[in-house]
Amino acid sequence: MIQRERIADNVFAFQSDVYAQVTAGVVAGPDWAVAIDTLAFPEETLAIRDFIEQELKVPVRYVINTHYHADHAWGTCFFPGALVISHTLCRELLEKKGIPSLEEARTHNTSLRQTQIVLPHLTFSEGTLNLKVGKKNLALLPLLGHTRDAIGVFVEEDRILFSGDVFMPLPYIVDGDIDLMVDSLKMIGKMSLENIVQGHGDVVLRGEIEMAIEDHLQYLSTIRKHVRRASRRKYPRDLLETLDIESCGKSRVLLGGLAEELHQRNLISLYTQLYGEIPAASETDDDEFDW
Repeated sequence: MIQRERIADNVFAFQSDVYAQVTAGVVAGPDWAVAIDTLAFPEETLAIRDFIEQELKVPVRYVINTHYHADHAWGTCFFPGALVISHTLCRELLEKKGIPSLEEARTHNTSLRQTQIVLPHLTFSEGTLNLKVGKKNLALLPLLGHTRDAIGVFVEEDRILFSGDVFMPLPYIVDGDIDLMVDSLKMIGKMSLENIVQGHGDVVLRGEIEMAIEDHLQYLSTIRKHVRRASRRKYPRDLLETLDIESCGKSRVLLGGLAEELHQRNLISLYTQLYGEIPAASETDDDEFDW
């Protein structure tokens, strides 16, 4: 159901086998642990909790939500009694969007019947928030771009970054901002990291980080160029739909085959962000763009 990887002493990453290779993490101390995000389905998050309680033999005192999206935040309720930490905007978005989205999701997914939205108890929006777990210091810092409420968790002693979705195999900006993502990626490149636990996908190792960042920045630059070129057409969507992911420097096999769909959403969303309207097509598509 989930894959588990020990990255450093008492630092673990978990990856879903069910949904989009989404990840979560745990940093444990001698008396309690911190969970960094949850996974998409209750049984996956409960498996993480069982590992912490039965194998590490400590309770979870804190849950950190890197952003408000369902696949990272909805499992928080399965750590009852934990103090939840997030960006200030994450709390607002969970209340505004998360609660009605969960109500809708329950109508066609019975596995979510026990899921509840837990609004964060402690929030911040600027600078860093530090949390001591045993001998490890966790620095929580804004990492905007994928969303406007995104944060990362930097384990200082091990030089490990839990990045949330600002770092994943394919940059995804539909709910975010391309310029903020570029800034975050450049900042990550200056952190002298040993590992990055992406919001989705495998752990990125030290020797891979620089190339991955360059690859992401090139992809974002390429789609921006194509969107600007499309804006000069009468029907810009016609051109955008011809731009498959390979033509923009990425592979469609990423994220279990979801990458091409996410790439197409990136193009339409970026056009909308830059020009304030959904790009017109020569033939009207009955399906609305899914935000």
